[in-house]
Amino acid sequence: MSDVDVPKIDATIVTTLAEELPRQQARVREMLPIYRECGRPAFMALAIIEESLRKADEAAAAGDVVGMIRAVEDLRGYQL
Repeated sequence: MSDVDVPKIDATIVTTLAEELPRQQARVREMLPIYRECGRPAFMALAIIEESLRKADEAAAAGDVVGMIRAVEDLRGYQL
């Protein structure tokens, strides 16, 4: 055996792309009503979020793995 330390991965935090993309899509979709309630000041943010969701939907429907990875990273950036 070598003296190289191999990091241990916590299996509870490892998810697949097939699990993570729908999870992020649902999480971000739950934010939409909150942005809509804000009215005009939130219209730009709402449009950007909806565009991100559209791209995620398209990537998933096309089976575009690179697009789905980009979509997950994009959607993770949305917070309330």
